[in-house]
Amino acid sequence: MSRLRTAVVGVGYLGRFHAQKYAALDDAELIAVCDTSDEAARRVADELSTRAIDDYRELPEQVDAVSIVVPTQKHYEVARHFLDAGVHVLLEKPITSSLEQGRELVDLARKRGVVFQVGHLERFNPAVVALADVLERPRFIESHRIAPFNPRGADVNVVLDLMIHDIDIILDFVRSPVTEIRANGVPVLSRDTDVANARLQFENGCVANVTASRVSLKSERKMRIFQDDAYLTIDFQNKTLGVHRRGEGEMFPGIPEIDSQEMEFEQGDALLAEIRAFLDSIRQGKPPVVSGEDGLRALETAFTITDILGRT
Repeated sequence: MSRLRTAVVGVGYLGRFHAQKYAALDDAELIAVCDTSDEAARRVADELSTRAIDDYRELPEQVDAVSIVVPTQKHYEVARHFLDAGVHVLLEKPITSSLEQGRELVDLARKRGVVFQVGHLERFNPAVVALADVLERPRFIESHRIAPFNPRGADVNVVLDLMIHDIDIILDFVRSPVTEIRANGVPVLSRDTDVANARLQFENGCVANVTASRVSLKSERKMRIFQDDAYLTIDFQNKTLGVHRRGEGEMFPGIPEIDSQEMEFEQGDALLAEIRAFLDSIRQGKPPVVSGEDGLRALETAFTITDILGRT
């Protein structure tokens, strides 16, 4: 297959990075960038030697694949236009503003036979990738994702802004239906929930305790996983994975020692890995790492948590 023709719709802070990755790949050609801001589109287009346009509806006949990095409220409208035209889509998270819209996009992608990938970036974190070799059956998971306030994510609550990353990862790790959710949260700086905690009970007995805050003084993204044979720790921010198992020796009479292995990974480029995986799915005709169904499942759980918060 020749170079895939690509474009990015929405070249604000994150969209600009998408455009840079496509422009740097030998097997892709960045045809154009699009934004409602002429200035933003021209700035990125000039930087990457491509075209700037202001109407995404001009693009479907010119491209094979597109990254959509627009505000969440526009996800459905823009993604539907490209999927219906048979263009492969990488759509930033959360998938849509409603479950009905998400289901329609998933069905449309299936009907048109195109790749529909959702941008849950943490799936491409090297510590998460390495975890696949040691993860078996999680019994208890605890995650903390906290960050200083950033108005770029304030168009949605903290569950859809930050917690949804961990929701997606946990659902992928556990692979069992959620049977019960309890949640609490409060607004602090915005009109919506800025700090939230949710407790997820799964059909297979696993329990996950998930905390997210966007009004903290520091950034921290960590997860602890307990399974029958190991205690696992992930630091998403520093790209480390700890594996702690019962050893053969004893630390005290009758008490086994703990064998610990700490793995550090290069910072790498998770966004580049995500885009490479997207293009590989197109070329090889295989399902994406994070499918539309995955994005829809994470959104459904996030909405359930949001509904509970609205009642507390």
